[in-house]
This record gives sequence, structure tokens and C-alpha cells, in this order.
Amino acid sequence: MTKIEREKVVVEKMINLYCRKNLNTHELPEEYRELLQYAHRRLDSCKFGNNKPACKRCPIHCYKPTMREKIRAVMRWAGPRMLFHDPIAAIRHLLNR
Repeated sequence: MTKIEREKVVVEKMINLYCRKNLNTHELPEEYRELLQYAHRRLDSCKFGNNKPACKRCPIHCYKPTMREKIRAVMRWAGPRMLFHDPIAAIRHLLNR
């Protein structure tokens, strides 16, 4: 699995966890489905490919400001909780920062 594919899986898990636990819904609301699709498109078109840095440290901010704030909120909430829900993915994500 490439780095981009792993990041897609992690962002999807984070968005699902956020919606399930924070919004109390098992299905992704339209707003978060769009965020997930947007994140996947951004990862697919990443200029750096599998050598990409963490988005937080990337010199090119490819997210629109509104989407960037949404994904930040999701990651801020879901990131620490990923250690309990998928510790391997969380640790790998932390090591690749």
C-alpha cells in the first residue's frame, strides 16, 4: 500500500470516527461525505506523491480555506482518539509526520 493510499484510509477512518462519536450518526452526513471526497481528490493530485510531507508541514496548502478548517476540526478531535480505535494506523501516522 502506498503512502497516499494509507493516508486516504486514515482520513476516512478519522472522518467516520468523528461523525459516529461526535455527531452521533452512523452514516456520513452529506457535508462530511463531500469532505472525504475532497480529501481523496487532494491526495490523488498531490504534487509530492508518495514523498509528500504531512499536510501540516507542506509548503503548498492545496485545501480551500473552508475545507481546511473542517479537516482540521476533524483531525483535532479524532486524532487522539485514533490511538484507541486503530492504534497501528495512528502510530504510523504519527511517525510519518
